[in-house]
Amino acid sequence: MESSWDDLKLFLYVAEEGGLSAAATRTGISAPTIGRRMLALERTMNRILFERSRRGYELAADGLALLERVREMERVSSDISAWHGGAFQDPFVGLAGDAWLARFLANHSDQLSNGPGDVRFCCMDAHAGLSMANRDSDIAIIAEPPKSGNFAVRPSVSVAYAVYQHPDLGKAEDRPWVSLGKEESRFAADRWVFEHFDLSVYGWTNSPHVLLQMIVSGQGRGVLPCFIGDSHRELERASDVIQDLTTRLHIVVNDDDRHRPEVRLMLDRVAALLTDHAALFAGQMSRG
Repeated sequence: MESSWDDLKLFLYVAEEGGLSAAATRTGISAPTIGRRMLALERTMNRILFERSRRGYELAADGLALLERVREMERVSSDISAWHGGAFQDPFVGLAGDAWLARFLANHSDQLSNGPGDVRFCCMDAHAGLSMANRDSDIAIIAEPPKSGNFAVRPSVSVAYAVYQHPDLGKAEDRPWVSLGKEESRFAADRWVFEHFDLSVYGWTNSPHVLLQMIVSGQGRGVLPCFIGDSHRELERASDVIQDLTTRLHIVVNDDDRHRPEVRLMLDRVAALLTDHAALFAGQMSRG
């Protein structure tokens, strides 16, 4: 039969105070109750822990050995309590989207969290893939929601795509293209350049963020979502919206999680943020 940590702490107080009355004053537990619990502890351990006399409770040899161990347990317990007390108390929610959406969410993080005292969130770049079934994220903003599983799906804004370039690249028909590499192309917009202008691609990368920098630096023209391309004043559109690439986003959450207060709060904030920028996502913002 194992001893409880409460009884061991009570043993520690009796040992340190040298008697039941002083331990009772320290703990608020009556002296008779403490005495019964110390007897029960001795029976559980099958050891004599105290030498009882008129002078009080003096530790026997086994009591001294136990005292050393209980003090070590108390030190570990205090360390754990201090470690736990230093943790964030605010609830946490994971958000995931492709590289472009993760960038957008990061740029508008002040509309998703008010900082300490509010919900915390992790903004994940899921361009390389995401498994909501494996709980890779609490909330995902994706074009193709899961076709099976226990998920709540909320339709959101439409995303348009167009060709962008640096103005210095000019208007020549043979100006180069840049793109994501074929192996890294998970979405139709990623593949569009290679599918239509394979022989004119003069630069490619495995990173959407690097692709953006290649376009900004004037290395070539490339396809970007309008909410990214139109947000960069150093870029200009080099095509109309490519209608075949327009897609609708969906906000997806595991149905078991959507009733958690912090998840519901973040769902509403994400939905409002996307709706507030619906024209930007749809490629309808004036560059004026």
